[in-house]
Amino acid sequence: MTDPVFWLGLSILLVAASLSAVLIAALPALQALARAARSLEKLADTLSREFPPTLEAIRMTGLEISELTDDVSEGVQSAGQVVKQVDRSIDNAKKQAQKVQSTTGSIFTGFKVAWNTFRRLDRRQVDQLPPPANPVSEIENHSNSDLESSYNYPNPEDFYQESGREPQTPPYPQPEYKTLNSNRRES
Repeated sequence: MTDPVFWLGLSILLVAASLSAVLIAALPALQALARAARSLEKLADTLSREFPPTLEAIRMTGLEISELTDDVSEGVQSAGQVVKQVDRSIDNAKKQAQKVQSTTGSIFTGFKVAWNTFRRLDRRQVDQLPPPANPVSEIENHSNSDLESSYNYPNPEDFYQESGREPQTPPYPQPEYKTLNSNRRES
């Protein structure tokens, strides 16, 4: 047992047995690896056949979506313009209706006044007024310097302050405006 050839043969035998055990154990793994390689080859072939049309379909879908978006935006703009036109038409119709209403009201009022004028039983004719007895240009200038000097106040309020009286009317009387209405009779 001390023979070196024996130990050499035994070690070669053990190495061979180990290698055969490793080969037997690696056979199923190598078969699985071969199957995976075939699957990968089939997948690559399928992708090379199917991927370009899929990419083309995705590109076409994107283009169609952008076209539809443009169409929708044009439709929205068109609808906005139609709404503005309808709004303007409604405004014009309102203005025309108001004109018709005011014109109709004016015509109705005119007919009413005409009817009342023709219906009056006693039509009065306007007589010319006689000329005034004394024309305005012939009015004499009456002035009394004694009276004017005693009541000469540049401001009428000074008179009231000096006399201690309260004014009964405003210092400058307001003019009275009377409206004439020929259709009414005063009671």
